[in-house]
Amino acid sequence: MSAILTPPSPAPAAPVFPPSIERVRNRTPQRRDWFEPAPPRVGHEAERQHRRQRLAVAFRLFARYGFDQGLAGHITARDPELHDHFWVNPLGLHFSRIRVSDLLLVNSQGEIVVGDRPLNRAAFAIHAALHEARPDVVAAAHTHSTYGKAWSAMGRPLDPLTQDSCGFYQDHAVFDDYRGVVLETDEGFRIARALGDRKAVILKNHGILTAGPSVEAAAWWYIALDNACHTQLLAEAAGTPVPIDPATAALTHGQVGRAGGALFAFEALYRGLVEAEPDVLG
Repeated sequence: MSAILTPPSPAPAAPVFPPSIERVRNRTPQRRDWFEPAPPRVGHEAERQHRRQRLAVAFRLFARYGFDQGLAGHITARDPELHDHFWVNPLGLHFSRIRVSDLLLVNSQGEIVVGDRPLNRAAFAIHAALHEARPDVVAAAHTHSTYGKAWSAMGRPLDPLTQDSCGFYQDHAVFDDYRGVVLETDEGFRIARALGDRKAVILKNHGILTAGPSVEAAAWWYIALDNACHTQLLAEAAGTPVPIDPATAALTHGQVGRAGGALFAFEALYRGLVEAEPDVLG
């Protein structure tokens, strides 16, 4: 009995690229759907400089976004070696002018260890308590942004109306015990309790606050949270928005709400700011 042999199919011909592509193409095509992990920084000094540079740039970015109302607003970064100390902006220096060398180092008693400008007492009252209550938090951000203030007057959490807002789905809280300007750490601890293990808290009749494992995450989440407030205000003004269902919102939160994504979103802004305003690193 004989068999009929089917000749093998010829291998597909290699694509022929035009010269302009041939000169620059990858010799082995590859898939790359995400960023490479950032290389670890070695030593406290390198990490300290990294945090201070990102902190100074975060202030200038906040100025560009309009998060610079009056004397209000502060972002802090825990020192990588002195864990009960944090770096913060001085009172009265506009966000758009802050440089690395302007930042204050403050201890757990509210005393200025590095720097000669005054300290915003509210910054200490809120952030000292938050950093103590959440050892995992490297940075926290709070300003009186327009849309954050407007949404805070609603006294309720944001709904998962869009893919972006799902980054905060079941990951933010409401602090509804406004008692005037925060000047004592006891209110800071109450804010920290309301925040819990989440990334953000809406301070009723006050504004918004974010906290994260890096300066980049805290700053980007603040920008994103203010945008989510703006979006929901617009949607509710236009009609009756339809939220994303809970299962899909939870899934999307796991996809878009991670600190790694926040880090790279911030870095894209960081590079442009430093190129345009290199004095920020001075």
